[in-house]
Amino acid sequence: MTEAVAPPADVVPGSVGLLGGTFDPVHHGHLAIAEEARESLGLERVIFVPAATPPHKPGQPVTDAADRLAMVRLAVAGNPAFDVSAVEVQRGGRSYTVDTLVALRDAGIVDPWFILSAEAFREFPAWRQPERVLDLARLAVVPRAGFETPDRGWVESRYPGRGDRARFLPGPLLPISGSVVRRRAAVGRSVRYLVPDAVAAYIADHRLYQPASRTDAT
Repeated sequence: MTEAVAPPADVVPGSVGLLGGTFDPVHHGHLAIAEEARESLGLERVIFVPAATPPHKPGQPVTDAADRLAMVRLAVAGNPAFDVSAVEVQRGGRSYTVDTLVALRDAGIVDPWFILSAEAFREFPAWRQPERVLDLARLAVVPRAGFETPDRGWVESRYPGRGDRARFLPGPLLPISGSVVRRRAAVGRSVRYLVPDAVAAYIADHRLYQPASRTDAT
């Protein structure tokens, strides 16, 4: 049983959520997750942080970081509560959450909510310096279809005294994935209503997700 988070009455001034990921490409599921976290946690803004090279996808083809960053910027342009950070893309190499949190703390973002899926949270103990991550950020866990969401007890059993560093959001559960978008784009099928219109246009204009447009993630 997970904890439901009731929507706060007001936005918490200065509160920030971080949504990291490969965003290959960014889609409506990502945007819905960010909006749910913003509303449920009273966030003033949510910052999307595209990875340069995702460490959990060694050897898998990943679209060039500049293209993924451009698509995220297009996707969030219409929401004044959404922003984008290029910190991982500019740093290059493998993108580890702990390094990003340190860089953002040095830039003035202290104790943000790091938003991640139940699937990713299950792998949290294998992340680089997970205890340090919990020192630097609180975790906002969103459900993922097909994956059981851990609860506060799961956190407490692995990181005693830090169960309150994780909150569990009730949704949303949207059956959209980047792999579905890529497969459709690769064979010339429409990705409209799966991604924002501006992102769909970018994919078409740049002929993304064709065999020659992707690079090795190692």
